[in-house]
Amino acid sequence: MANDPNNNKKSSRGLHELYAEDPVKADELVWNRETDADSRRGFLKRGGLLAMATAIGASIPFANNMPAGLIPAAFAQSDEPFTLPGKEGLTILNDRPINAETPPHLLDDEITPAKHMFVRNNGLLPDIKSLDPAGWTLEIAGESCENPTTFTLAELKSRFKHHSYQLTVECGGNGRSEYTPAASGNQWTTGAVGSPTFTGVRLRDVLEACGIKKDAVYIGYYGGDLHPSGDPSKESISRGVPMSKALEDQTLIAWAMNDEDIPVLNGHPLRLVCGGWPASTSGKWLKKIVVRNKVHDGNKMAAPSYSVPKYPVAPGTQVPNEDMEIIESMPVKSLITFPKTGISHKLGEPLLVRGHAWAGDLEVTELHVSIDFGITWQKAELRAPANRLAWQHWNSELSFPEKGYYEVWAKAVDSEGKAQPMVVPGWNPKGYLNNACHRIAVQIV
Repeated sequence: MANDPNNNKKSSRGLHELYAEDPVKADELVWNRETDADSRRGFLKRGGLLAMATAIGASIPFANNMPAGLIPAAFAQSDEPFTLPGKEGLTILNDRPINAETPPHLLDDEITPAKHMFVRNNGLLPDIKSLDPAGWTLEIAGESCENPTTFTLAELKSRFKHHSYQLTVECGGNGRSEYTPAASGNQWTTGAVGSPTFTGVRLRDVLEACGIKKDAVYIGYYGGDLHPSGDPSKESISRGVPMSKALEDQTLIAWAMNDEDIPVLNGHPLRLVCGGWPASTSGKWLKKIVVRNKVHDGNKMAAPSYSVPKYPVAPGTQVPNEDMEIIESMPVKSLITFPKTGISHKLGEPLLVRGHAWAGDLEVTELHVSIDFGITWQKAELRAPANRLAWQHWNSELSFPEKGYYEVWAKAVDSEGKAQPMVVPGWNPKGYLNNACHRIAVQIV
């Protein structure tokens, strides 16, 4: 399953190792830098230039003159593993734009710290100069908005009541790497999830202040990120949710994460947060929200994006788009965050295990662990969520009958009685919604 020990090597690869393997590929992976075949110069797209400048700590006036496959000299004497600015220990996936996940053992905090919050982008990061909170505005419009209005960030903060909630945000493709045959897209294992505390204003309060027409059925968002092509007329992603989700207490227009500014990689200075639904509904660098009289039709709303078949299909099946439905609430799931997979533990000493569990719009009611590959299960202690849509913490103490290799499996059950499957669930073309039991390896010595 997800915790293949080989993944540990991937998650700790240093910058030098990446460049030793394939300098040109490393350029693409780390900086989104393209190689000019004629000049052998490395062309940095805007998002890549921002990432490199942020990592170095200064602008790079002659960045486009840099030879392809060249490590900046600022890192030349460093043996430290490469990390994204403001992030620690994340696995950079072999895709672009910037996408990175968090190893399970780094998600052990009850509230996910900014440094361990995963990064998911469909487009290129906005120009850093454009992300000034003082000049940031949010437009509320759409055919089902009675009084279209543009707010400054300062007006949002002064006019509407502030709210803070711990909210679980998970990529719809988390766990995609386990599907066979492989599905296209970022090959997430288990780490495209987090549950920080967000602070902002309720989307409902802002929409009601602008007037919601009776025919409103959906909202859609637009962000400041750039389409991968660099074409400013194209949106990298513009998704949304039905009005029922938009008007929930916990759906926020947020400017803070864990009582600090949201990190640039996670949407600073303003983002939408729709906890419990695919993270793609929680638009980053939020610039505009539209109230619609139909299902929003922005980029990546139409199948097959963030959609699954309406009926079970055999692995590898070509599914017509009209037979797909939009993903809404995420399925029940859990994660073992302690101990780290691959540990050795002394026979006769109890082993403490712990982690988190979540269930989209629902609550988790039970958490069970197994050491015999799912034949028998032991009920764990499960805590209530900090608030609706926050993940829940669980812990258990395990004993092992003899020396040898074991796997600890975790299985959560939601408030409707649905349990995680022990193996990868039904295949789908885009590899969404894998909620198989998480497991770790333990050697008893």
